Amino acid sequence: MSKQITRRAFLRALTGTSAAFLAPALLAACGAAPAVEAPAATTAPATAATTAPATAATTAPATAGGEIKVGIMHSLSGTMSISEVSVKDAELMAIEEINAAGGVLGKQIVPVIEDGASDWPTFAEKAKKLIEVDQVATVFGCWTSASRKAVLPVFESLNGLLWYPVQYEGLEASPNIFYAGATTNQQIIPAVEYLLGESKKTKFYLLGSDYVFPRTANKIIKAQLKASNLEAVGEEYTPLGATEYSTVISKIQASGADVVFNTLNGDSNVAFFKQLKDIGLTSDQLLTLSVSVAEEEIRGIGPDNMIGHLTAWNYFETTDTPENKKFVEAYKAKYGADRVTDDPIEAAYFMVYLWAAAVNKAGAADIAAVKAAAKGLTFQAPSGLVTIDGETQHVFKTARIGKARSDGMFDEIWSSGQPIKPDPFLKSYSWAAGLAG
Repeated sequence: MSKQITRRAFLRALTGTSAAFLAPALLAACGAAPAVEAPAATTAPATAATTAPATAATTAPATAGGEIKVGIMHSLSGTMSISEVSVKDAELMAIEEINAAGGVLGKQIVPVIEDGASDWPTFAEKAKKLIEVDQVATVFGCWTSASRKAVLPVFESLNGLLWYPVQYEGLEASPNIFYAGATTNQQIIPAVEYLLGESKKTKFYLLGSDYVFPRTANKIIKAQLKASNLEAVGEEYTPLGATEYSTVISKIQASGADVVFNTLNGDSNVAFFKQLKDIGLTSDQLLTLSVSVAEEEIRGIGPDNMIGHLTAWNYFETTDTPENKKFVEAYKAKYGADRVTDDPIEAAYFMVYLWAAAVNKAGAADIAAVKAAAKGLTFQAPSGLVTIDGETQHVFKTARIGKARSDGMFDEIWSSGQPIKPDPFLKSYSWAAGLAG
């Protein structure tokens, strides 16, 4: 019977061997995790971004001597830095832990850090530099779908490999990206089902930042509502970094909405929730459910402004697993007791371990070997068991909904109970036919 890779077992194996390879039994790919849904095969149809063949081949990643270089690429400045700095920190912590236990293939991992500066063309430039100039073995990075879409053709044309840690709108599967965050059927669709079912909400106001993720997510939500003979009572988009929401809030009140499905990103959430509280609208009067507000963002928003509001993720700092207890303790020990963990932080952390496990299993850091070795690979993450789906390069994830507390943490009020098979093109939902077009 195949074995799951746990952080402890992974590090023990590294420490206990001086050979270039880890024990095959430890790193053998495991069978698929139990799924809440059993959709048809999710082999991705070619998208506009994936149809062009690679136009340039890079030289092999620099793995000579005693090191393997990897890229870390996040917004360390600008409107998205409120979310991405801590994701970078989690990736560096995982690298430090793996290095302390012997590295990968007996080599130390050396991070090359770049700032995407919350600017999509800058992300594309930095991705090109990391692949062509630094010749990194892989890149861990991005947050917004706009940044991911900007770098996707760079990774495909130069045959680089990106590990992406954040939930997103789905309808994509690139051979040059591993998606460690949730796709739509692992976060947004379960959240809508929860609101319609247990919360008895029927009047949705869709509020988001004006870029690809919120617009695509809301297109999916509207199709899901239509399948229940419902329509959204309003839909509004504001620029990333927007800080004035009084007019939007007036529109929400006039619409008669009983819930706001919030896909705002970055520090716009600070302005929205503070202004919502300033006019006296509490969660009892107007519930919001967010999909990009986690513990890290609440530190900026202020816990008092979020009490009782909901968020949908796959992990919370309060998630009760032995692995999470150790993870939270290690993160706070390294970065400070006042720091928090959250879903993208946890995904960023475990995806470094998945990459390292795939490299050790493959016996090489080159992209083709890593991709082949990663199929079906499992890891006992702080959130629970995660498994790489070989067809889509997404991971099986457990869906969770939390209610914000006065201390900035979340009480988990619902979960799927088991990891959900990723279905980025929503092939298992009849109401989603045509959305990928």
